[in-house]
Amino acid sequence: MPMIHVELFEGRSGEQKREFVEVLTRETCRILKCEPAAVDIIFQDVKKSNWAHAGKLAAES
Repeated sequence: MPMIHVELFEGRSGEQKREFVEVLTRETCRILKCEPAAVDIIFQDVKKSNWAHAGKLAAES
């Protein structure tokens, strides 16, 4: 069973997540030859103050 973890900045709408989940599930099933019921997707919304890239906090970019 594919379990997909998605980390992203806070602020995405429910509609954006819904669309993302639909596409990600469809493409996962197409590539891995599995049923949608086998796919789990877990979102972790992260505050920009808790994310750094290239030596800088995202909140300061």
